[in-house]
Amino acid sequence: MSPLVPTRPLHLAVALDRPDARDAEPYARTARLAEHGKLDFVTLGDTLGPPRRGERRLDALAVLARIAPVTERIGLVPTVTTTHTEPFHVSSAVSTLDWVSGGRAGWTVDVSTGEADARHFGRKAAAPAPELWQEADEVADVVTRLWDSWEDDAEIRDVATGRFVDRDKLHYVDYEGTAFSVRGPSIVPRPPQGHPVIAVDATDPLPRTTAARRADIAYVRVKDTANPGAVRGVRDELHRRARAFGRDPGRIVVLASLPVALYAAADAVALADLAGAWYADRVVDGFHFRPENPDRDLPLLVDGTVPVLQHRGLLRSFYPGGTLREHLCLPRPANRYATARETA
Repeated sequence: MSPLVPTRPLHLAVALDRPDARDAEPYARTARLAEHGKLDFVTLGDTLGPPRRGERRLDALAVLARIAPVTERIGLVPTVTTTHTEPFHVSSAVSTLDWVSGGRAGWTVDVSTGEADARHFGRKAAAPAPELWQEADEVADVVTRLWDSWEDDAEIRDVATGRFVDRDKLHYVDYEGTAFSVRGPSIVPRPPQGHPVIAVDATDPLPRTTAARRADIAYVRVKDTANPGAVRGVRDELHRRARAFGRDPGRIVVLASLPVALYAAADAVALADLAGAWYADRVVDGFHFRPENPDRDLPLLVDGTVPVLQHRGLLRSFYPGGTLREHLCLPRPANRYATARETA
């Protein structure tokens, strides 16, 4: 007897990565196609190291900021590494993406362990991965504090009195990390989502603490589609850790990150079968597809896999809201400083 289909929504996302792009237009084209398929969000990877010979590398956050005005609903989630980037700049940049997209921004946290990356920036020497993920965890923490450093109604913009902001509703963060300190407040008002969505690749054990403690989305890369138990095991571990941190594990959307190479409509239907089976068996909350060739695979995904899932009642046919948090059924976080003041 087949299991009952869960009542929670199936979430789908797709990576836009392509090594040959020389400008933002190919990314915009595929993002609009993904939006046509009503996918939750698109991702774009990034690294901090120097480009290889002949390689053209575009800044992921800048590309998705360019895509924001030519899309309407789909979420935009670039990779931003924390190792050689100041937390204040991460906070401001992701917050700005949330503003220009009308509340559709996210951020995939990553670290940079390479010696070449360290030499490229010259800020500090390469460090062991455990140390860098500890720093990344602290960055994710202080970034959310900076997003909260403006209360939602801090802006006054009163021309008659010349008052732009209510200073009582701006807050200093005063954060001391192991490798940095941040005072605040932010230079950007609180983002439309309160906190843009935070994502972490939790495939390896090392980032799982950060994923369980900080992430709204956790990716688990699939190595063998015949072994869903391995993916389910990571999901269960993330849920256990989230509870230990005092979090509701239902607030973490766990996605199987799956490489796809589609050549025909029958392969697209087979992908829908796999997604539907894993979803019904509660292996994951959805899928993050990584096309081998976006120009070939994404049209088959949108025109083949998505309609099958919609026909089976597993996938929505419209966006119920306008923000990425609404797509993911995640609440808008309360402002910690406003809550503390009201409690006091």
